[in-house]
Amino acid sequence: MNAPQKILVDTETELKMQAALQAQRDSYIAEGEVSAATRIDRIDRAINVLVKHSEAISEAMNADFGCRPRQVNLMTDVTGSIECLKHSKKHLKSWMKVEKRPSMFPLNLLGGRSSIEYQPKGVVGVLAPWNFPLGMVFEPLANVLAAGNRAMIKPSEFTPATSALIAEMVAEAFDPTELTVFAGGPEVGQAFSSLPFDHMIFTGATSIARHIMGAAARNLVPVTLELGGKSPVVVSRSANLNEAVQRIMVGKMLNAGQVCIAPDYLMVPEESLDQVIEQATAVVNEMYPTIVNNDQYTAMVNERHYQRMMDNLNDAEKRKIKMVTINPANEDFKDNPAQKLPPTLIINPDDDAICMQDEIFGPLLPIKTYKHFEETIGYINDRPRPLAAYYFGYDKAEEKRFLTGTTSGGVSINDVMFHMLQKDLPFGGVGPSGMGAYHGIEGFKTFSHAKGIYRQPKRIPVAKLAGFMPPYGPASEKNIKDKVKR
Repeated sequence: MNAPQKILVDTETELKMQAALQAQRDSYIAEGEVSAATRIDRIDRAINVLVKHSEAISEAMNADFGCRPRQVNLMTDVTGSIECLKHSKKHLKSWMKVEKRPSMFPLNLLGGRSSIEYQPKGVVGVLAPWNFPLGMVFEPLANVLAAGNRAMIKPSEFTPATSALIAEMVAEAFDPTELTVFAGGPEVGQAFSSLPFDHMIFTGATSIARHIMGAAARNLVPVTLELGGKSPVVVSRSANLNEAVQRIMVGKMLNAGQVCIAPDYLMVPEESLDQVIEQATAVVNEMYPTIVNNDQYTAMVNERHYQRMMDNLNDAEKRKIKMVTINPANEDFKDNPAQKLPPTLIINPDDDAICMQDEIFGPLLPIKTYKHFEETIGYINDRPRPLAAYYFGYDKAEEKRFLTGTTSGGVSINDVMFHMLQKDLPFGGVGPSGMGAYHGIEGFKTFSHAKGIYRQPKRIPVAKLAGFMPPYGPASEKNIKDKVKR
């Protein structure tokens, strides 16, 4: 892969970011131990500013998308962030506790004691995406702050109104040595990702993640990547088909499919295809009697993303792939200033069709059929590991085969996306869909340094008694003999 072209950022912005990082690091070092009370205070301030500005947040996101339902904005980004912050606040004292670990023989008998203490890493860089432009800032921050860190935030340039509001809220609630925001385009993002943070978390596209990792590698910055991929849904013959399709379509249509863990393609028994199409159409008709002027149906975020969806559809049309457009009111989408797209089912597409190559991130849903359940396992395993995978059915042998036979970041059984809503479950990808995780104690540990500590007892010549001290003799030989045996 060719190296990314250097995008020039103005020197003033670059110097400001470097100065902000140094100020946060200096403040962190001067603070010393970051108490539970300090961490809770920072989390409380984050919660308070989200509650205070919740309606303004929704208005900003609606402006950025052209149409994004208030209820979606508040349920996904605002309350989702608040839930994560409250969960971290509730548990951080227990997460901070020293963990005792066993010491090796014979040091344990001589009074040696081992433990792990979780220490803040320092300054964390947070690069957020556009699809949940506030939630993907504050959900990771719940763990970042719980772990005692400072943070610098780079929100998405594709949602400028929301990014500007995030900057205002952070400035209102935090000193810049605690949290600060740098908005801007790709040139700012490139310079931001090149900073020598103590940790960095990026949420976004796999193609961009390669550049993020390259930039981080130059400073040996550890990185958490939450990416995406083509999250499969397998519908078993044992599933309640109407129930399954309803749950799938509810999840697929959230944010018009602009969700990293949205169902990306279905695999259904070949004899059930017509029923699946019929039920999917009925569910969408019930949820969205109209689309173009329906303020509860999310628009594509911008022209570029809208065109990506059109490229998928045009490619399928050229390949003569059957498509089922779900357009309950038979609306004309040519007069469509918000750039909305009707839900479209793409039936048994070729594997080399665009819709089966890249993550769709929109209201298009390929449906593939299978004869034997085992075909689904092989199909999933022949492709990059996804961020999420879903199984619908009540056959426990199949469910176990699905769970043990495929690898994905997370799984929901008999629903989609709900594993991400469980704040005590780690959320993250594997391989091309990401690395590392946040949420719960795993997120706390992601942004903490697990410092191993060994304490030696007083007045006991441990090294001599264990045979480590020259001149080597019987104690040394006994130690070796005890270890070198089956």
